[in-house]
Amino acid sequence: MTERVALDANALMMPVEVGVRVFEELDRVCGDYDPVVPDVVADELASLADGNGEEATAAAVGTDLAARCSDQETDGQYADDEIVALADAGAVDVVCTNDGPLRERVLAAGTPVVHLRGRNRLTRTHP
Repeated sequence: MTERVALDANALMMPVEVGVRVFEELDRVCGDYDPVVPDVVADELASLADGNGEEATAAAVGTDLAARCSDQETDGQYADDEIVALADAGAVDVVCTNDGPLRERVLAAGTPVVHLRGRNRLTRTHP
């Protein structure tokens, strides 16, 4: 079964920020999956990429990685709320993030989370 995995901005910026090869790790942890990026996440990355420094570089890489993913339209403006709403509605099967508060909210909604474990490996946590 192909799982729909929503990625947040933090996950898409991990290659630069912590040296994680996100898609290789998702292959290992999830197997067959369809990566999904909510439109508000893509907007957030584009906004961050306009800046300077490491965060802007990470966001630019994240924007490139998001282009490999399916787009998910949302109604809201705050990425974390939209990701939780997608998880709660069953529109995605898994969420990939390294944001602690978002991880807790998604787990509370009953959806598994893929997150950083150690220096450069992802792991899956179930509610």
